[in-house]
Amino acid sequence: MSESKLLDALIAQAKLSKKQTEKQQKIVEAAITIFAEKGYANTSTSEIAKAAGVAEGTIFRHYGTKDNLLLSVILPFFKESFPIMAEEVFNEIMSSNVHTFEEFLKVFLKNRINFFFENKEIAKVVIKEILYNEELKSNLLPILSENFIIRVNKALDIFKERGEFVDIPTDRIVKMVLTFIAGFLASRLVLLNDYSITEEEIEDAVHFVMDGIRNKEQ
Repeated sequence: MSESKLLDALIAQAKLSKKQTEKQQKIVEAAITIFAEKGYANTSTSEIAKAAGVAEGTIFRHYGTKDNLLLSVILPFFKESFPIMAEEVFNEIMSSNVHTFEEFLKVFLKNRINFFFENKEIAKVVIKEILYNEELKSNLLPILSENFIIRVNKALDIFKERGEFVDIPTDRIVKMVLTFIAGFLASRLVLLNDYSITEEEIEDAVHFVMDGIRNKEQ
């Protein structure tokens, strides 16, 4: 999904809401676009109001705060669309003829890095706010975790039956793998603003994970 398509999807989702007035839809559309261009922290409510063609007081009347506006933009989209997106990603990976969990992890990591690169502006907004916005974190992380954990569990069960892992409960392996991937992406692409991830570095990252969970006797 390209950046323009992701932005379009967020805007389209907001427009489908029957609870929003025409002014609210304009506010949400303007907010999504400016958040992506300038980042959440660098965007003022006055800029959003000007782009939406409404008074700044209209934003406060409907949403109260900029944080609430962000939540109203992101949460409905992820609640409805993320399960579908996650299923598509895992179907694509599993159909790419992966034979080991190491191959699965490598394809998965490349897939998520490519997605981030294609949608980096809006993705950076979401990741940064998950790190610093407690309300967004408490609402959004369960959606992300639930959908990824279910699907990673399915993949792990397949490879675990083949004896690929050390004798560690599946749920602990899932948490370790997802924690590493989330930390890798957040640190490199958001905190360090480093977009120069090479194939070699992806290989090193995957080997780092596999050395901790691989069955050495296989």
